[in-house]
Amino acid sequence: MNFRTIILALTVIAIALLAALNWTALTTPSQVELGLSTVQAPLGLIMLALTVLLGIFFIAYVLALQGSVLLETRRHSKEMHAQRELADKAEASRFTELRAVLEAQHQQGQNALMTRIDALEAHWQARALEMENSTAAYLAQLEQQLRVSRPEV
Repeated sequence: MNFRTIILALTVIAIALLAALNWTALTTPSQVELGLSTVQAPLGLIMLALTVLLGIFFIAYVLALQGSVLLETRRHSKEMHAQRELADKAEASRFTELRAVLEAQHQQGQNALMTRIDALEAHWQARALEMENSTAAYLAQLEQQLRVSRPEV
């Protein structure tokens, strides 16, 4: 138990014990001054009733305060949950955007690579055709030289 709760419980027990032990003194009628008039009533019982009434008001105040705190906590919790959902959606959106950017960069890189491969392939085909033509020209030249050097029989 909390230290304050123990002190409060001991105070209530002390008041109840004191009232029980002195019940006859509390219920003894006496002159009670009410400001404009005087009344014959047990002063101790009136004071005890006012103490109980004060305790009831105190408990009602504490319960109302605790209820308002609980409602405020619940509202705050809902707001935090909404903010958390917004943050999660924003993070998911950032991931989606990052994925789109990465896919676009990947596609650009792949397109650049395919363009370069196509250019290299065209270059190698041109080079192969050039070498083929060059080889054919050399062979034709060699055949012509062979014909010139060897008369036809």
